[in-house]
Amino acid sequence: MGEKVDYTDVSDVSVSQEKRERLYAAQTECCVNWTNRNGWPVGVLHRFVWHEEKFWVTCMEQRKRVPALKARPQSSIVISSEGTWLGGDITTTAKTLATVHENNPEIKEWFYPMLAARLRAGDAAANAEFSRRLDTAGRVIIELDPQEWITYDGTLLEAQLRGREHHPHLIKPSRNVTDPPEGWEMEAL
Repeated sequence: MGEKVDYTDVSDVSVSQEKRERLYAAQTECCVNWTNRNGWPVGVLHRFVWHEEKFWVTCMEQRKRVPALKARPQSSIVISSEGTWLGGDITTTAKTLATVHENNPEIKEWFYPMLAARLRAGDAAANAEFSRRLDTAGRVIIELDPQEWITYDGTLLEAQLRGREHHPHLIKPSRNVTDPPEGWEMEAL
């Protein structure tokens, strides 16, 4: 790998499969994107599970994304490392084909507990209660099957720009503001 001098071409700084797996274990939030009937791209943030090389999300069937994804399954998922232990500047976009599952007990059986374990880690009672609250009439589970990847590893780019050898433990600190401004005292739930 040669040293980079600018940001002109970043096609060679993609996320490795190993780092992608770490990202999907660390990050719980993704942006699901689809098109509406007028062709407008729309996206919404979802909590997700990465399972058997596919993304899985859930919502109520009355959400506009459900009929849109049924009619036009071409979609995408965007995931960033921001806010995780991986630091910032790692992103993946998967062009996906969506399948909407309605009242599928086999998928519910593994998906609800898996999602609960990601969002209520280490608390068995909270996991069970979260799963119970998810299992409601009218809830669908959306399977998003990756067809093509667009990825970017900013730590790899930064190492090349600095003429440094890249290794998996390099991170770039998040650029997000994490401390509230004066006068905004925050209280955790």
